[in-house]
Amino acid sequence: MLATYLLSNTDKISVFYYFYRKCNNCIHWSLCVFHFDDTLEPRRIPKPAFYHLRNIGKIKKYLTQPVLAQLIHMFVTSRLDYGNSLLYGSSASLTRKLQMVQNAAARLLTGHRKSDHITPILRDLHWLPVGKRIIFMVLLLTYKCIHGLAPKYLCSLIDLYRPSRPLRSGQTMQLARPTTRSRFGDMAFTTAAPKIWNALPLDIKTARSVNSFKCKVKSYLFCSHFNC
Repeated sequence: MLATYLLSNTDKISVFYYFYRKCNNCIHWSLCVFHFDDTLEPRRIPKPAFYHLRNIGKIKKYLTQPVLAQLIHMFVTSRLDYGNSLLYGSSASLTRKLQMVQNAAARLLTGHRKSDHITPILRDLHWLPVGKRIIFMVLLLTYKCIHGLAPKYLCSLIDLYRPSRPLRSGQTMQLARPTTRSRFGDMAFTTAAPKIWNALPLDIKTARSVNSFKCKVKSYLFCSHFNC
C-alpha cells in the first residue's frame, strides 16, 4: 500500500483481509477492505433513529402528510430494514428495541399519543412489525436464490428437497434443511431459509415474479400477525 501511495482511513475501514492464490508457481496477493457503518449496526440503530424522530417532530406542522411519511422512511424505517435478514433468531431484547423505534415512527406519522395502543396503528398503516419484516426479507432472499436472482455464493447455500423415491412432498418446492445442534446454527441462512420457506403455502412459493411474491408474502405475514 505504501508503494502505491495508498493510505488507510481508520475511521472508515473496519477489516483488512489479505488472501492469495497460486498460478504457475507464482503467488498473487490481493487485498479486500470491508467497511461497516457503525451507525447501522442493529444495537446502535435506536439512538440515532429517535434523534431523527425528535427533529422531524419539531417541523411536523410545516410538512404535508406525504412529505412527513417520506422523511420518516428516509431517516428511520430504512434503517430498520437495512440488512435485517441477518437478525433472524436474534435476542428478544434487540427486537424489542427496534420495535420501539417503529412504534414511535408510526405514532409520529399518524399523530397518536404514546399511550395509544400500537397494534391498530400498525394495522391501519399496513406496516409489518419488526419480527415479521425480518422474516419477509429472509423469504425474499430465499425466493431470489431459488430462481437464480441472488449472488451465486448465496444460491449455493440452499438446495431443493429431492426425495429418493416419488413423494408428494417432492412437488411442493420444499427445501432441504440441514440439521444443527446450536442456536447459532439455527440462525444461519442455510438453516433458517428452509425452515421458513417450507412453512409457506404453495401458491406463494410458485409466484411468477418477484413483485408478485412480495405482495403475496406480505399479505400472508400481515394476516398471520393481525389475525385478519
